[in-house]
Amino acid sequence: MRSDRRSLLVAGLSLSGAWTTRGSAGSQASVAAKPTEPIALWPHGAPGMPDPAPSERITERSTDPSFKDRAVAAIAEPRLVVFHPAHASGASVLLMPGGGYRHVVVDKEGYEMGRWLAARGITAFVLFYRLPGDGWAAGPDVALSDAQRAIRLIRNRADEWGLDPARVSAMGFSAGGHLCADLATRFDHGAYDAVDAADTLSARPDSAACIYPVISMEPGIAHAGSRELLIGSDAGAELERAHSPDQTVPANPPPFFLLHAEDDRSVPVENTLRMRAALKARDLPVETHLFESGGHGFGLGKAAGKPVEVWPELWLSWARTRNFA
Repeated sequence: MRSDRRSLLVAGLSLSGAWTTRGSAGSQASVAAKPTEPIALWPHGAPGMPDPAPSERITERSTDPSFKDRAVAAIAEPRLVVFHPAHASGASVLLMPGGGYRHVVVDKEGYEMGRWLAARGITAFVLFYRLPGDGWAAGPDVALSDAQRAIRLIRNRADEWGLDPARVSAMGFSAGGHLCADLATRFDHGAYDAVDAADTLSARPDSAACIYPVISMEPGIAHAGSRELLIGSDAGAELERAHSPDQTVPANPPPFFLLHAEDDRSVPVENTLRMRAALKARDLPVETHLFESGGHGFGLGKAAGKPVEVWPELWLSWARTRNFA
């Protein structure tokens, strides 16, 4: 029964994806790719299921019929939705939308970007990841489990999809930016027990793009809602450090691309600055772009008409110089 219900929910998400997004960057994304049927991350169901199991729900937050902004909460069956380009370059990007670890905003930071990438020959995978407040056994590592598994699954099926397993990048927004940075710094962390041959592959993304990301769990710097749901409002310093990617940088992270608006009132720009400083302190590669204005959660459509609307092209130029796109 749960899988039948999930199929109906996903059908609504997948098949309603042909709208035209607003603005110059978004309008380019509307020309082509449609999302695939979902690909389950876990062959026998997600590990550590709480009792009762979460019951997935979708909330449409937009009042504009031409612009969808759906939030998916209580995800029980984590999955990938794929945007295949007409002419694939072999590069791919795992997209991790934000939502404050309360839900996953699949349109403006997932499907819109998926179309944009596919129009440029890059295969895009939108990750519907589990949320730490839903009682999963993995606790604050539950979303990381899904992100690690997703990278491994993409590499495992690279031949099938015409992909280069050495050009699998990650991109995340807001709380999804935290997940992206967590993946890029703790890719070797044993977040789950292996379930099949895919789990013998590396979970390290080949590059990591964190867009207006949550990074630090330190009070006053952290996004309060994300911190509370991830580690709890009363978490101590050790737990804060363990889930602050600027504090967990290994010797071999992938190159980072960081981008933030300085007038972001939801996630202070200090988050990006701390991540940059941590990478620079170890002489690791990082590209950083700061904008005077843009606010938070602009994605593609809400960046239109502002200086920050150039951000996807900045990322693309950077990625191409490193052969990630």
